[in-house]
Amino acid sequence: MLLDETPLFEPSLLEELDWSSNSVSFSPPISASSPGEGLVLRPLCMADFNRGFFKVLSQLTQVGDVTVEQFTKKFEHMKKTGDYYVVVVEDKNLSQIVATATLMTEHKFIHSCAKRGRVEDVVVTDMYRGKQLGKLLVSTLTLLSKKLDCYKITLECGPHKVAFYQKFGYDPSSETYMQCRFFD
Repeated sequence: MLLDETPLFEPSLLEELDWSSNSVSFSPPISASSPGEGLVLRPLCMADFNRGFFKVLSQLTQVGDVTVEQFTKKFEHMKKTGDYYVVVVEDKNLSQIVATATLMTEHKFIHSCAKRGRVEDVVVTDMYRGKQLGKLLVSTLTLLSKKLDCYKITLECGPHKVAFYQKFGYDPSSETYMQCRFFD
């Protein structure tokens, strides 16, 4: 099965983001177009299956034994719907994914049939933590949700991460997060 460089979504969406409304600063300065030496921020592509994408995700949660066929089928479904924006940071020197985050858009009838953005699966591999890549990913997805005309963007996080996300304009909700888990 051919795992090519087909992006999950149009890369120009990232290139066209309005960084003037970004609410966090980076020191030393990095950006989506210049995330660090040898690094590139871009949409997930099929070939990332072989670049350690699941190894990075496994530092966040259990990923299971995903086959190439399963990955391809899920990737094609996500691409077809046009509602999934998985961004990755690749170390081009190593040809390895070192960070990733996902924005999903949910179509609503409320708010004049608007869209809601949802951030999921933000993770930076342990060797690259402290390089502001998490900040860069969250800033990118927050700006992308604005560009996609979402009326709001939400995420769930542990209490120890609340202060981190507040830097981006996220506020704790008065709503209670609940779940009904069917398997791990």
